Amino acid sequence: MQTLISYDPINRAPLGEVPLTEPVDMPALVLRAKKAQKPWSALSLDERQQKVMKAYERLAEVEEQLTLLISKEMGKDYRRASYEVAGTVQNAAYFTQEIAQALKAESMGSNAEMQYRPLGIVAVISPWNYPLAMANNLLLPALIAGNSVVLKPSEETPLVADLFVKTLNQVLPENVLQIAHGDAKTGKALVNADINMVAFTGSLAAGKHIMASAASGLKRLVMELGGNDPLIVMASADIDRAVQFAVASSFENTGQMCTSTERIYVDERIADEFEQKVVALASRYQAGAWDQNNVNIGPIVNPKQHANVLSQLEDAQAKGASFLLGKHHYALPYIQPTVVTGITPDMLLERDETFGPVVAISRFEQLSEAIERANASPYGLGAVVFGGAGANAVAEQMEAGMVAVNQGAGGLGPWVGAKQSGFGFHGTAAGHRQFSQLRIINK
Repeated sequence: MQTLISYDPINRAPLGEVPLTEPVDMPALVLRAKKAQKPWSALSLDERQQKVMKAYERLAEVEEQLTLLISKEMGKDYRRASYEVAGTVQNAAYFTQEIAQALKAESMGSNAEMQYRPLGIVAVISPWNYPLAMANNLLLPALIAGNSVVLKPSEETPLVADLFVKTLNQVLPENVLQIAHGDAKTGKALVNADINMVAFTGSLAAGKHIMASAASGLKRLVMELGGNDPLIVMASADIDRAVQFAVASSFENTGQMCTSTERIYVDERIADEFEQKVVALASRYQAGAWDQNNVNIGPIVNPKQHANVLSQLEDAQAKGASFLLGKHHYALPYIQPTVVTGITPDMLLERDETFGPVVAISRFEQLSEAIERANASPYGLGAVVFGGAGANAVAEQMEAGMVAVNQGAGGLGPWVGAKQSGFGFHGTAAGHRQFSQLRIINK
C-alpha cells in the first residue's frame, strides 16, 4: 500500500505516514459513502445531532495529541495550536445544537412545511493553516444535515486529520465519515466522483478548477478561496490601536491566514508615526520552533510557500520598496518579522496573497486613492478601516464580504467572501442550510 508521509516544516524530517488514497480507489470509497448515507439520513435530526455530539466528546481524550500534531505538522506554536483544538472540542455542544436548530423544518401555515433534507455525499477539502478548525467548520453541518462525508485534508497535515477522523469514527456509523489522503490528484478524483457537494477551503486557482469540474454534475459548491485583505488607516485613526491591529493581523499564524492584513494604506499625514510604531512593535515578535519560549512566528509550512514569500519580497525590493524591518531574503524555514513600505500597485506584495509574516505599507494623500487601491483586487474576503468621523462611510465603499471599522473583520455572521474570494459561505443558520436540499411539502 502506498503511503503519504508527513514532514516537519522545520527540518523536513518524517513525522509519520498515512495510507494514500489513489484516484483508482475513489469509486469504491464513494460507493461505501453512498451505502452508509441512506440509514444515516433515515435517522431523525435530533438522533443525528446526538450521535455527532457523542462522537465529538471522544475528542477530549486526544486533545493533547491533536495539539501536538498541529504544532509539529505545520509549526504553529503550542499556545495557538491548543486554542484551535480547544475551540473545536469545547464548542462542539454549542455548534451541534445551533446546526440542528437551523435544519429543523419550518411551518409555512396551513399544511405546508419547509424542510431541509440531506443532499447525499459531501466532499470536504480542507487546508493546512487551520487543519482542525477549517475541516470541522464544514464537516459538522454536513454530517448533521444527514449527508455522508469524505474528508480530503491537506497533504501537509494528514496526521492531525487522521486522528480527528479515527476518533470520531469510534462512535459514528461505519463509512458515514471517511478520509481520503493525498495531494491534488486525490482531490481532483474526489471532485470528479459521484458526489453531491464540494465544500472547499483553499487557493483561488484550485477553486476555479473545482468549479469547472463540478459543472458537469451541477454539484453544490461552498468555497472559501483566500483573500488579499486591505487596511485603510485614516488621519483621524487612533494610531496606537491601528498599529496594534496592523501588526497582529499581519503576523497572526505566521501570516498564514486567509483574513491576514495583506495591504495597508495609511494617510501621509500620520504615516511617519504609524511606521515608526509598527517597526517598534514588530521588532518584539520572535520566530522559532513551536516549543520555544516567547515564540509567536513559526516556520513557513513548506519550501514552496517559503519561496513564494521570498519572490514577493524580492519583487518589492527590485521595484523600489523600502525595508524598515527585515530583508528580502531568508534561509529556510523561517521568514523573520518584516516591515516594507513604499508598496505600489505593480508589486506582487500588493497584487497577490502573501501568506507570510510581512507588514506591507503604502501612503496615500487622497482617501479616494486608498479606497480605489483597496478595491483593485480580484479578492474580496475581508477589509478593515481605522478612523474616526467618516470611517463608516469608507467602510461602506469596501468591496469585501466582511468589513469592519476599528476592529477585525469576521466573526459576527456567516464567513463570506465577495468577488473571487468565495462562492457560498459557512457559519450561522444560513450557512448550515447550504449543506441541505430545501424542500417545500404540502401535506
